Amino acid sequence: MIAPGGTVAARRPVLLFVLGMGRSGTSALTRALGLAGAALPPGMLGADAGNPRGYWEPRKALHINEQFLYRHGSSYFDPTLRLQEPGAVSPAEKAAFTRKIADYLRTLPAVPVVVIKVLHISVLCDAWFTAARATGYDVAAVLAVRDPREVNASLSKFMKASPQLSGALWLKYNLLAERDTRGLPRVFVDYPNLLEDWRRELARVSAILPIELNTGSAPEIDEFLEPGLRRQREAGPVTATFGTDWLPVVYEALQAAARDEPWDPAVLDRVLDEFRASEHGFRTALEDFRGQFNIRYRFSRRFMKPLYESVALAHGRKGTWA
Repeated sequence: MIAPGGTVAARRPVLLFVLGMGRSGTSALTRALGLAGAALPPGMLGADAGNPRGYWEPRKALHINEQFLYRHGSSYFDPTLRLQEPGAVSPAEKAAFTRKIADYLRTLPAVPVVVIKVLHISVLCDAWFTAARATGYDVAAVLAVRDPREVNASLSKFMKASPQLSGALWLKYNLLAERDTRGLPRVFVDYPNLLEDWRRELARVSAILPIELNTGSAPEIDEFLEPGLRRQREAGPVTATFGTDWLPVVYEALQAAARDEPWDPAVLDRVLDEFRASEHGFRTALEDFRGQFNIRYRFSRRFMKPLYESVALAHGRKGTWA
């Protein structure tokens, strides 16, 4: 790029965010990008029974997000949109959170491309993108796509999650990540497509985004991305959960995006609006119930029968008390 005066302006480094719902191949995608030339932050969350090949999430970044969510009564497994509501987070709290992220980002390797995957970021994009730009990065995103039924099967095995919780989380993480990356360089990658032909998918990433990837470590990527990573497999149409078309409609749009085919973002806007309204309504009703069904209420219920009978006796069990 030519700067004023005819000098060549230095290109800003790129912070490449891997976003989407957990159990959608985000770990495999992040590791593949790292082996293809994008730098990974130090201090990773290691392998365990839930992900025997590693999560490839930096522990410090994970802790920053966890602290923020905990302070606001939330977590990764929170299906609500409470923190996305106006006024949920004060400007001062948001600024402090953004500064803490920026302080962390200044510790990352000074290289052309750094890839970072911390799944909370999908619902905290604004603060992370703001911090990235403030610390001298251009922002780009790769959005992982996977059949919601396969995600549910994986979460059910991993943490006994119900289809309803898995479906709500799948919608929340995918809808917010898609909405908040509009206008950015971004690419969608379907997990089965990545395992089927990672060279094709990484070539798409490199062509669409302002980054250069290589396949010099092809044997390592071949070994890492073996087909057995996809332990849950589903085929056929996605069923409608919640009595709505939300899951099949969103998945169809994301699949089209991952094939570089035309799709309509307005469809996802409609689903997000409906999901937000329904979630808020049922959450309000549930919170109201919990407020009404407090300890004092539950304690008093133990004495309702003798109390009612005493009042009936006082009325001689006549008239309306007969």
